[in-house]
Amino acid sequence: MHGAEKDHLVRVLRIQPGETVAGFDNSGREWLGKILSVAEDEVSCQILAEQRPEVEARLALYLAAGLAKGEKFEWVIQKGTELGMAGFLPLQAKRSVVQLAGPKAAERVERWQKIAAEATKQSGRVCEPQIFPVSAWHELPGRLGSLAKEMQWLIPYEEEKTERLLTAAGQLDPGRPVGLLIGPEGGFEPAEVAWAQQNLGARSVSLGPRILRAETAAVAALALVLGQWGDLG
Repeated sequence: MHGAEKDHLVRVLRIQPGETVAGFDNSGREWLGKILSVAEDEVSCQILAEQRPEVEARLALYLAAGLAKGEKFEWVIQKGTELGMAGFLPLQAKRSVVQLAGPKAAERVERWQKIAAEATKQSGRVCEPQIFPVSAWHELPGRLGSLAKEMQWLIPYEEEKTERLLTAAGQLDPGRPVGLLIGPEGGFEPAEVAWAQQNLGARSVSLGPRILRAETAAVAALALVLGQWGDLG
């Protein structure tokens, strides 16, 4: 065992030979191991058992969120990971206060992936959600690859007065991935909602009569959909 995982075991957990640890490789498998030796450059471990714990959400739920201020965005990634989201797509929306591109965007994505990794361990999951590169609207389908054709998109929108999120969630096909589109602090512009409807087949839904902050809307929507088809509640 090398790199960041080794440093975490040695410097944070202060692991010693003879102690047991659990590890995973994002395939859904988890291993129980016994520490054999701890050296400056590596930690050796003997595998004792392998299992596939049922800790991942049954629904593949992805969150595409308009870029927001640092701490709020990181909080959404952390809580989304704890709830069970499968992936996170940072979206460059028109009303996003934060604008990211180039090396700065890549650095931020790397930080977000570390936050997701830490939340994965804390919540007992065995698969880290993938943090995708920062994307413009037209780049979303390409980022998702083969998932794009199967994705069922819902877009919570404060101007939607007819269809509720729970109603739409109940009509989803749980065998296909689901994507939630959440706006930034200022919400989505009408043209963006129209683009998502026309190009992604997104359904505009309401989260209720009150206007929620972006980070509240993200977590509430995740919890509602996973409560319908995942394993919450």
